[in-house]
Amino acid sequence: MLKTTSAVIGLCVSALCASPARAADVTFERLRNPEASNWLTNHHDYASRRFSALDKINKGNAKGLRLAFALPIGGASANEYIEATPLVDDGFMYLSDVWGAVYKIDLHAGKAGQIAWKMDPGTQKPDRNRGVALWGGLVVSVTGLDSRVIATNRDTGKVVWERRMADQPDMEFTAAPLALKDSLIIGASGGDNGVRDWLAALDPRTGEQQWKTFVVPLAGEPGSQTWKDKNNAAATGGGAMYVTGSYDPATNLTIWGTGNPSPRYDSAWRPGDNLYTDSTVAFDVADGKIAWWFQYTPNDNHDYDASGSQIIVDATVDGAARKLIAHADRNGFFYSIDRGNGQFLKGAAYAGKLTWTKGLDQKTGKPVDYDPSRDVQAYNHDWKNTADKIVNSCPDVHGGTNFWPSSYSEKTGLVYIGADEGCADITPDPNAHVRGKLGGGGYANRERITSALTAVDPATGEIKRRVDFDYPDLAGVLTTAGGIVVTALLDGTVAAFDDATLETLWKTNVGVGFDAPPMTYEVDGRQFIAIASGIGPVAKAKLSKSPEMRDRGNATMLFVFGL
Repeated sequence: MLKTTSAVIGLCVSALCASPARAADVTFERLRNPEASNWLTNHHDYASRRFSALDKINKGNAKGLRLAFALPIGGASANEYIEATPLVDDGFMYLSDVWGAVYKIDLHAGKAGQIAWKMDPGTQKPDRNRGVALWGGLVVSVTGLDSRVIATNRDTGKVVWERRMADQPDMEFTAAPLALKDSLIIGASGGDNGVRDWLAALDPRTGEQQWKTFVVPLAGEPGSQTWKDKNNAAATGGGAMYVTGSYDPATNLTIWGTGNPSPRYDSAWRPGDNLYTDSTVAFDVADGKIAWWFQYTPNDNHDYDASGSQIIVDATVDGAARKLIAHADRNGFFYSIDRGNGQFLKGAAYAGKLTWTKGLDQKTGKPVDYDPSRDVQAYNHDWKNTADKIVNSCPDVHGGTNFWPSSYSEKTGLVYIGADEGCADITPDPNAHVRGKLGGGGYANRERITSALTAVDPATGEIKRRVDFDYPDLAGVLTTAGGIVVTALLDGTVAAFDDATLETLWKTNVGVGFDAPPMTYEVDGRQFIAIASGIGPVAKAKLSKSPEMRDRGNATMLFVFGL
C-alpha cells in the first residue's frame, strides 16, 4: 500500500530554496539523449557507458588539474562511507549517503559547493547506497535495510511520496533507481542474507507498483529445474541486483546483472546451475517478463556476482554488425554477448591472477571445466568433498570487478576496467543455511590486494592495454572525449590516464580512500571532475593487507577538481 508522507522534509540551509529560476524537468528525451554538461542518470546514459562528451579537460592540459573545492558529506558517525555517483543538472548536484539522506548542492560558484537542502529519511542504520535518480521534478532515492523508495521535490527538498517495499526479512536496496519514460526500475538486494531477490517497476508519479519479477524461480516456474536440492533453497536463493541496470530504448528491455546464489559458498546445498543467479538478464519494461539471459558461473561457490555494469555497445564482430552487452564479470573474465538473445560472442581474462577455472570455453562462454552432467561443480579444484576449503582461489571473492563500474569510451571503442588483483581461501560451512547468515561460510585473504586498469576491445575480446597499481580500486572508471580515463584508489589517489597508452597524465592523493565512482560535469563554461570519498567495511578489509595503510583515517567528502 502506498504511503504518502511529509514527515520527512528537506532542510533548507541556504537562500537557494527561494531561487526564482526553476530548472527544466528531467524528461525521457533528456535521459535518452545525454547532455554533455550534465550527468542525469547513475551511469551517465542508458547504455551504462560512463563516457562524457566533455573535452575541456583533455590530454593536453590534464596535468593542470587541481582541487577546486571539497565539501563534507554526512558526518553522523566515524565509519561512514559513500558509494554513490553524484548526479548533476543545470549546476546543481544530487548525492546520497549511507543513511539514505539526499543532498542538493549548488555548484555555480565553482570555488565552493553549498548545500541547498538535505532530505533525511530517518533511517536507524547505515547501509550501502549507490545513488539517486532524476525524473521530472523529482529526486528518487532508496534506503537500505528498511527498503523504502522516496521521491523528493528537487526544488524544495520536501518528500512527495514514499513507498516501503520490504517483502522478506533482511531485504535491502543499494542500487540507484533507473528512471525511464513512465516507470522507475528498482532492484532488490540482500541475497547473501537469504533474500529471494527481484526487479520491480513503480509509477514515478505515485510510487504505485506496476510489476515485480523474482530472479530466482520457484517450483514449476521456468528455470526451477536448475535448483535440484531438497532444501527449498530457491526460496532464499539470492540473485541480488545491487548495481543499476541498462536500458535499450530500441527493444524496451532493461538489462541487469544478478548476484550469487545463496548460501554463497556451499554449492552442495543447492545442486544445479541455480538460474538466474550470476547472470545478465533482460526484462521487458512493459510487463517485467524475462526476455533472455546468460549465466556466467553456474552453481557458483566463489561469490562471483554478475551484478556489475551491463554496457550497451554496437560493434563489428567477426565481420558482422552486432548489438552487444559488454560486461566485466566478478569472476575475472570479460564478456561480449548479443543483447538481442544473450548469445555468447567473445570472452577473455582481464584478471592477471585467475585460478578458479582452467579457462573460458570460446564457443559457449562457460568455464572449460564446467560439467553439465554434474549437479555440483568442482571447477579447477581437486576436492575430496564439497565441504573442503578452497585454497588460493583467484580472483578474490570480491573480484575482479564488483559494484565499481567499468566505462566504454566512444572515442577509442574500448572498455576500461578498474579491477582488484588478489586471491582468497574459501571455507564452506554446511551448518550456515539460515536467514541472516552471511552465505554459508567464510573467506580469508592471505596477501596484499592490488589492482589494475585494463583496456579491452569488446569486438574481439582482446586485451589492449594494462597498468598496475599498488592499492585496490573500488571506485571504477570514467572516460571522456578529452581522451582521459579517470579512476581512484583506496589509498586516496585520484588519477587521469591517456586513453590510448594508459600513461599517467595527472594524479593527486587527498589522504582518504574512495569507494565511489568519478564523474564529470560543466557549469558556467568550466568542466569539473567530482568524486565522493569514504571507505566501507569491504574496502577496509582489503586495505588491511597493506600494513602501511592500516591506520589511514576515513572521511566522507565531495572532492571537485578543475583547471
